[in-house]
Amino acid sequence: MVEKSIKKFYIFLVFLFLYAPILVLIIFSFNNSRLQGSWEGFTLNWYRELFKSREIMKSLYYTLSIATLSSIIVTIIGTLSAIGIYNMKSFRKKIILNINYLPVLNPDIVTGISLMTLFIFLKIRLGYTTMLLSHITFNIPYVILAVLPKLKQMPKDMPEAAMDLGATPFYAFRKVILPEISSGIVTGALIAFTLSIDDFVISFFTTGSGVSNLSITIYSMARRGIDPKINALSTLMFVSVLILMIIINKRSSNKLKREGV
Repeated sequence: MVEKSIKKFYIFLVFLFLYAPILVLIIFSFNNSRLQGSWEGFTLNWYRELFKSREIMKSLYYTLSIATLSSIIVTIIGTLSAIGIYNMKSFRKKIILNINYLPVLNPDIVTGISLMTLFIFLKIRLGYTTMLLSHITFNIPYVILAVLPKLKQMPKDMPEAAMDLGATPFYAFRKVILPEISSGIVTGALIAFTLSIDDFVISFFTTGSGVSNLSITIYSMARRGIDPKINALSTLMFVSVLILMIIINKRSSNKLKREGV
């Protein structure tokens, strides 16, 4: 009994340490004062000021457009790549999977500098296009890792059985394979979208003048001093990512219930 209480208390301390700063940030996003150390009443003024800021709205546009485009593109590329990897022979599959793990394990700063160096070498002007290409590059492995487990759960003879019954390879892909791995595809797309919204380091090194996402804008604003609009913006970003993660977990749990796991 004592041991169980200690475990619960330890877990409580861990979550308190992780989420107390975020909770304080959310509370002070409704503070009527510019000062972070004193509470002067509830207000929504900083949220109104946030949506009036042209700099932030421009960054929001770049963030959402890049996140949407990159997640769509990497979902298509990652899904097709996962199917290709799944159909490879064991030795080649291990090599490709190890290569796929490298961008996931690689520090963001190394990836960011590498991509920036590549774009400069290829004489591609840094800006919206390079940031989009960078987000596509670092998101592909996550989609592959989300789709592959669903392919492994699918009975291997299902596509073959469909083609034996007269289905073309494309029809079998569209009507048999895609429905079986759809939950992995959606999960990969949501992960890619979330990571794109959240990214700072890679975006910082691969963007050009006049183009910045919300993470870069928040960093620039914080360097000029504490602005309550940062609290409001960070709160909205946290809530958005939280909702996406809840959707991902909900879909996964519903899928497991339907499969009787």
